[in-house]
Amino acid sequence: MTTVLKLGGSLITDKDRRETLDDAALSAAADAVADADVGTDLALVHGAGSFGHHYAEKYGVSVTEGTTDAGAALEIHGSMTTLNRFVLSRLHDRNVPALPVHPLSAGARDGEASLDFSLTTVCTMLDEGFVPVSHGDVVAHEGKGTTIISGDELVARFATALDADRVGLCSTVDGVYDAEGDVIDRIERFDDVADALGGSDATDVTGGMAGKVRTLLDLDAPAYVFGAADLPTFLDGGEPGTRID
Repeated sequence: MTTVLKLGGSLITDKDRRETLDDAALSAAADAVADADVGTDLALVHGAGSFGHHYAEKYGVSVTEGTTDAGAALEIHGSMTTLNRFVLSRLHDRNVPALPVHPLSAGARDGEASLDFSLTTVCTMLDEGFVPVSHGDVVAHEGKGTTIISGDELVARFATALDADRVGLCSTVDGVYDAEGDVIDRIERFDDVADALGGSDATDVTGGMAGKVRTLLDLDAPAYVFGAADLPTFLDGGEPGTRID
């Protein structure tokens, strides 16, 4: 069995302060991973939070807008690898055999939508007993230099390529909220929650909840959106927060 888990950038960093960890939250998440009786292969992805987002905004780079400035791309990538090293360090402190997977070295976009991203390394890491840890990053993009690949897109790519059995998005919210602010137990169609998420025509290119729900509904595996307190429950096979399938 294979589980794909994303640790949201808003969870593990202080988004109000540039390149600042939320060390308590990251450490608690690492504890949960280390203590879990997962009984499965585990692949991790983490968001950018106050790290990569700052530099992406500085240079006007997004999932659709690119830069041909190698220095700008390197600043974005370098900030993300710095955060990745922090995540790896907390996991190694707890004897989790984590190794990094940097999308800049593994993927490229051919045109607007097509992404050539090799997951051979991730599969080999899992087969050898490691926990691959990837992150949002810049990738080469035909005709645009480099653009952003989000952590949410990586989760979808990992889930599909690894034939994941379960997918989890751990964030600062307890699930997907309805119009009254209550956690929705289960989502099976986007139209059922479109009004609460801003409508079916909502544009989302930065990883907001509408985009997450759309992406997760396209997966074959059940996915869960939940808060940090429910991470141990998810890793132990429970169904916290909102189930999306």
